[in-house]
Amino acid sequence: MTDPIRRRTGGRSARVREAVLAAALDTLAADGFDQLSIGAVAARAGVHETSIYRRWKTRDRLVFDALLEHSEQNLPVPDTGSLRADLIEFNRSLMAIVDSPLGTALGRVMAGGEDDPEFARARAEFWRTRLEAGRVMFDRAVDRGELAAAPDAWLVLETLTAPVHFRKLLTREPFDDDYAERIVDLVLNGLSATPGPSSPE
Repeated sequence: MTDPIRRRTGGRSARVREAVLAAALDTLAADGFDQLSIGAVAARAGVHETSIYRRWKTRDRLVFDALLEHSEQNLPVPDTGSLRADLIEFNRSLMAIVDSPLGTALGRVMAGGEDDPEFARARAEFWRTRLEAGRVMFDRAVDRGELAAAPDAWLVLETLTAPVHFRKLLTREPFDDDYAERIVDLVLNGLSATPGPSSPE
């Protein structure tokens, strides 16, 4: 036999999962969360609804899994060798996500009004998972001697990312080229290192 052996990469289950998660994100971007249904996702992915229900059980669990997958692929935790560079790269990636059409839809889902209990739990789990992933940036900084002790990672990440979401969802201002750097430097240095207005004599 001279033909090379063809090896399966991932298998059918992995391909179905990938297709369904991509279809969920596409449907979310096109129709919004309120109009997203298992049937619409199944039709877009080319699978049976029962395949989705069997794996994800509910629409909210499907959306959570799609959000987490998208976040892991498009908002990786940097490892540049310095805390400042890590945080700048992290915020730049976040800005790229929220500035995209899909990111806009995802932001509206996350910032939506009323939550049913299932989606509230899924959203809390999403942020807990992202926090645990981001915490390593501070742990590495401690190991390198950049920080004396690990800070409150949740508070630092909230402070870093809140201005990005504020501009996107509230003021609608465009992101400046150095916006990520200015946010990171403000957080790392604090207001004490920022020159204030001169006092009148």
